[in-house]
Amino acid sequence: MPPQYRRDAGGRGIHPPSTSLWHMPTRARKASHRSRATASVTTMNTTGTIPADAFSLRSPYGRRAIGLSVAAAVGGFLFGFDSSVINGAVDSISKDFALNDVITGFVVAIALLGCAVGAIIAGNLSDRWGRLRVMFLGAIMFFVSSIGAGLAFSPWDLALWRVIGGLGIGIASVVAPAYIAEIAPRQIRGGLASLQQLAITLGIFAALLSDALLANAAGGADNVLWFGLEAWRWMFLVGVIPSAVYGILAFTLPESPRFLLSKGRRDEARAIFARLMPPADLDQSIRELQNAIEADRKNSGVSIRGPVLGLQRIVWVGIILSVFQQFVGINVIFYYSTSLWQSVGFDESDSFTISVVTSITNVLVTLIAIFLVDRVGRKPILLTGSVMMTVSLGLMALCFVFSETNADGAVTLPAPWGPIALIAANVFVVGFGASWGPLVWVLLGEIFPSRIRGKALGVAAGAQWIANFLITISFPAMSSWSLPLTYGMYALFAALSFIYVLWRVPETKGMDIEQTETLFVHRKDAPATS
Repeated sequence: MPPQYRRDAGGRGIHPPSTSLWHMPTRARKASHRSRATASVTTMNTTGTIPADAFSLRSPYGRRAIGLSVAAAVGGFLFGFDSSVINGAVDSISKDFALNDVITGFVVAIALLGCAVGAIIAGNLSDRWGRLRVMFLGAIMFFVSSIGAGLAFSPWDLALWRVIGGLGIGIASVVAPAYIAEIAPRQIRGGLASLQQLAITLGIFAALLSDALLANAAGGADNVLWFGLEAWRWMFLVGVIPSAVYGILAFTLPESPRFLLSKGRRDEARAIFARLMPPADLDQSIRELQNAIEADRKNSGVSIRGPVLGLQRIVWVGIILSVFQQFVGINVIFYYSTSLWQSVGFDESDSFTISVVTSITNVLVTLIAIFLVDRVGRKPILLTGSVMMTVSLGLMALCFVFSETNADGAVTLPAPWGPIALIAANVFVVGFGASWGPLVWVLLGEIFPSRIRGKALGVAAGAQWIANFLITISFPAMSSWSLPLTYGMYALFAALSFIYVLWRVPETKGMDIEQTETLFVHRKDAPATS
C-alpha cells in the first residue's frame, strides 16, 4: 500500500515493529520511504486499484466512518453536558446549602477528579472488555449520577454523585476518541478526530439551553418546578436522557476491529473493515493492523520515563499542550458564566440567555475548525487562536478594572464596559473553539510513538483533567478577590501558549503518523547511528 493508506493500531498510520524512522539518518529514512513505496506499488497491482476519492466524505466508506464516529462521539456530548450542566445550578446550590466560595468551587470541580481517574482506567478496561462494554459502563455511571445529584440532600452527597458521574465521563472521554481513531480513514482523520470536540460543544450547548428553559419555566433556578423539586435539581435529572442514548448506542455499534483482531476474532474484524474500506485495501490493512498489534504487545513493557524531569520529551509536549488548553480559563466560561454575568449586573434570565448564545458560538466555530484543520494546518490555527485569546482575555481584565459595587453590594459594569466585556468573552470563545479546543485532541492523537501512545495519552489526559480541576476550584475564590487579576492571569497563559507553539510545535498536516512522531523527537533523544 502507498504510505498514505497504511494504518496503525488506531487506524491512522503504521509503525515498523523493529525500526523507528527517527533512529535512521535522514538519507536512510528517505530511502526507507522510497523502498516501501515501491513495494507498495507491487501490492497495489495484485490487489486492485483504490479509487482516488475512496475515503472522501462523499464516498460510502467515508459516510460509514462518519456515521460510526458521530455515534461514538455521543460520549463527548456527555462530557460537555456534564461540564456545563452545573452552570445554571451553582448559585442555587450555594444558597440552598449555605456554601462559601471555597466549598462551592470544590463541589463544582470535584467531578473533574473522577474524570481523571476514569480516563486513567479506561484504556486498560477497554483493552480487556472491549470498547463497547466500557462505553456502556460510562453511560450507566452517568445515568446513576444524574439521578443522585438531582435528589441530593447535602453538598457532600452531591459531591459524591458528581465524582461517580465524573468517572463515567472520564471513561467516555477516552474510549470515544479511541474508537473513532480505530475506524477513521487517514484522509479525514483530522475532521473525524475533531468530532469529539464538536460533540463536547454540542453537549455544552444542550446543558446551558436546558438550564435556561428549566429556570425560565420555574421563574428562577431556585423555584419549585415539578413534583416538589426545584428547577436546579431538574437540570441534573435531564442528564438521564443523553446517558440512556449513549448506553443504547453501545449495543448497536460494531466492536472496534482492532480489539477484535487483538482477541483473534479475525473474521468479525474483516466483516467490519469491509464496510469501511475498498476491497483493494482490505487484506493489506488487516495484515498491517495485526503487525501493529504484535508490535504493541512486544512494547507493552516500554516506559514513558525519560531524561526530562523523569519523562520523555514528547510526553512533556503532550502535557504542556493539555495544560495550556485548560489554563486559559475556558471552562470558567462554561462552568460559571451565568453567575459571572449576574455578578456584573445582568439579571438571571439575561445571564442564562448570554450563556446559551456563547455555547452556540462555540459549536459554530468548532465546525469551522473541523473544516480547516486538514486544509490550513494545525500550527497556524493554534497561533491565531492564541492571539485571539490573549487579546480578548486582556480586554476582559481591563473591563473588570472599572466594575462598581452599589449600596446593596451588587457588582456592576458601567457603560461601555459591560457590553465590551460581553463581546470580549465571545471573542475568547471563538478563538478557543476554532483552535485550542479541537486541535489539542488532534495533536495528542498524532505526536506519540506507537510504543508509548497508550501510556502517554493517559498521562496527557490526566494532566488536562487536573489542570481543569485547578482552574475550576480556584475561580470562585479568585474572582471574589480580583476579577481583573484572574482574567489577567488567563491572558498571560494564552500569550505563553503562543510562544510555546511557535517554539516547539511543528506542522503535522497531511503527514503519516510515522512521520509526525519524528518531528517531535529531540536529536539528543535519538540513539547514535553509524
